[in-house]
Amino acid sequence: MAKQATPTVQKYEYQAELKELLHLIVHSLYTHPEVFMRELISNASDALNKVRFRMLTDKDILDAEADLEIRINVDSKEHTISIEDSGIGMTKEDLIKRIGTVASSGTVEFLKELQKDKKNLDAQLIGQFGVGFYSVFMVTDEVVIETRHADKDSVGLRWKSDGKGSFTIEEIDKPRRGTKIYFKLKDDAKEFAEEHRIKHIIQKYSNFVDFPIKLNNETVNRVEALWHKNKSEIKEEELNEFYKFISNDFQDPLGHLHLSIEGAVNFKALVFIPQSAPPVMFRPEEERGLHLYSNKIFIQDDCKDLLPDYLRFVRGVVDTEDLPLNVSREVTQSSPVMAKIRQTLVNKILALLEDWAKNEPSKYETFYKNFGPIFKLGVNSDYSNRERLIELLRMESTMTEKGHLTSLKDYVSRMNTDQKEIYYLSGESRDLLEKNPNLEYFTKREIEVLLLTDPVDVFVIPSIGEYDKKPLKSIEKADLDLEKDQDDQTERLNENLTKSLIEVFKETLGDRVEDVIESKRLVDSPATLVVGKEGLDPQMERMMKMMQKDFSGSKRILEINTAHPLIKNLSRLNMGNSTDPLLRKSILQLYEGALLIDGNLSSPTDFVNRMTEIMIEATKG
Repeated sequence: MAKQATPTVQKYEYQAELKELLHLIVHSLYTHPEVFMRELISNASDALNKVRFRMLTDKDILDAEADLEIRINVDSKEHTISIEDSGIGMTKEDLIKRIGTVASSGTVEFLKELQKDKKNLDAQLIGQFGVGFYSVFMVTDEVVIETRHADKDSVGLRWKSDGKGSFTIEEIDKPRRGTKIYFKLKDDAKEFAEEHRIKHIIQKYSNFVDFPIKLNNETVNRVEALWHKNKSEIKEEELNEFYKFISNDFQDPLGHLHLSIEGAVNFKALVFIPQSAPPVMFRPEEERGLHLYSNKIFIQDDCKDLLPDYLRFVRGVVDTEDLPLNVSREVTQSSPVMAKIRQTLVNKILALLEDWAKNEPSKYETFYKNFGPIFKLGVNSDYSNRERLIELLRMESTMTEKGHLTSLKDYVSRMNTDQKEIYYLSGESRDLLEKNPNLEYFTKREIEVLLLTDPVDVFVIPSIGEYDKKPLKSIEKADLDLEKDQDDQTERLNENLTKSLIEVFKETLGDRVEDVIESKRLVDSPATLVVGKEGLDPQMERMMKMMQKDFSGSKRILEINTAHPLIKNLSRLNMGNSTDPLLRKSILQLYEGALLIDGNLSSPTDFVNRMTEIMIEATKG
């Protein structure tokens, strides 16, 4: 028996962030208002899954014999819609916390950023932030929720709001558990009062919900476990439809795996690799990867234990008969069954990617450009598959066209017989890297250099150490095994002049640099900064400085090109007078110019002022 309801109506203010979110959703963010129905059905399905899961171990709940279904009623004359489920229901605390606050911190800021970058955002986004319920305010001015939790001592509750600033909650008589949401459509949303329109939306977005969806008493969705069907029985359109349902994506997947595994562990799976990465891909807390089932019974909707973090973009369903039906979500974390399923899934997914890399390279490049920043992190975390992951790495190089990728294996196949190392250069963009002075030696000799523009690369590539017994070396390191160009030996300063000039460089620059040496790598530039043997990769240092304002980094080694006209001119000034102010200013200017190219010049004003002084000196009559 329900407790006697009281007429008290309590008013609550929305969380400030939620007010802003509602304004964004209703007025400017989404271009597909029809998704409100998808989101309400999704919430109803979640509630039904929760009560079904609870009933596996607890039959003593309210309305235990109720059919698990979603009932939708549309009235084309009154322009009203109601959606009702027999799920877990909500308590007063649920209504306040889950309906009155934003699901995760930072959501509003994130959506604002998306809005800045792109005027019309795909409707798929709304379900990926945990704020789907609020999409209903795109089609109505007021929403009513009537709910009662599955606990037998619960009470019926009515929640009401116009979505503008506040909501009310009151106790009501409600004998059945579950939730009913109803509202009257706005004038500009009356199309959704037509039964055929709602039916189309359900079949488009929610066809594979696990429970019957009854529209005006007619069941309109397919309730089937697609992953239990034979591969030959499933059409591609069904696969695409199922993928879109479980992922909230509007695109077809890039590819999929349909698995039926029997042996040490038994499970069936239908997993997909998306066509492109959603904007929330790099926010792990927003992920909803694999759904876990046990004998077609839903267990968990974001089972992170089934895949390592570097494969978190994979979507799909895994169903195993080897987990007990009363398993708790905590037990799955340490289950040997889960560990075996995970191992098999990783192996199968990597095999699929290896097949693409070998037989469908353009498809693999599409995958890698979208998910590479996440995927390549597996090199440093999944040691059992490390070698396979290294083979799957891709990057641009000086031998590839812009935007095209190469593998380490292909790089090695192009190496000259006398080349002993694999070279790479990291930076913000290919255009900047191609102008880097440290590339000149390699360009002149047609030695391939990998161009790393993904910030993740500076964590991954150096950690590999060597590939095919060939060390991986940054060309910005001072300890490269480079040979002097015999062709320009006659153009270089002799040993004595070089030694004398370097002493003046060291005296002028003092502790600004670790050392000053003659360069073997420069061809067209007068000077460059390189990293000492123990120093961090320059790109890594830049990242560290972004994360830690007081991070200073290591001192650099200045290399000078003794065949360059400017260096020769400085040598001539040095022979005349080693304390010549123009000589000293020019040395400082060369050093700071190298800092500027390196992205580390902290005093541009001094640099420009000194440049002006040198130009005045150079243009005297």
